Amino acid sequence: MFQRLAALLLLSASFVMPTHAQSQQQPQTDLARTQLSVGLYKIDTQIAQTPQQREIGLMFRKTMPQAEGMIFVFEQPATQCFWMRNTLLPLTAAFVADDGRIVNLVDMQPLTENSHCSEEPVRYVLEMNQGWFAKKNIKKGAKLGGELFSAAKR
Repeated sequence: MFQRLAALLLLSASFVMPTHAQSQQQPQTDLARTQLSVGLYKIDTQIAQTPQQREIGLMFRKTMPQAEGMIFVFEQPATQCFWMRNTLLPLTAAFVADDGRIVNLVDMQPLTENSHCSEEPVRYVLEMNQGWFAKKNIKKGAKLGGELFSAAKR
């Protein structure tokens, strides 16, 4: 009886525990960084590569410099879908193939749960302030450069 009660309590606790992103409530600003380029432009990029880092992403950030972004790195190319729960900044997501090619760009509105997905399987998603790509005339098919994409070719 005691074992059954303990198992029931443990099971019910797992349903009420918040996810790490919900309990954190603070932006993550201490991630590793890498430099990316696209055309003549350089981007100082935070790297979200663990499941926990990707889950939090740019949540809770109130500002982000124009030449800064966050790149999400996944283990395998797949259809990647993003939403903006707890994300305060309007962002544009660039879904990026292994060779650095931008597969598609999607504008995302803050504090929404609309799903925005890649048009083909990708391993990378670069989030920038909304309008950054448009102001620089960077479109679908443009190529990003940087160590991440050099390593993917090997």
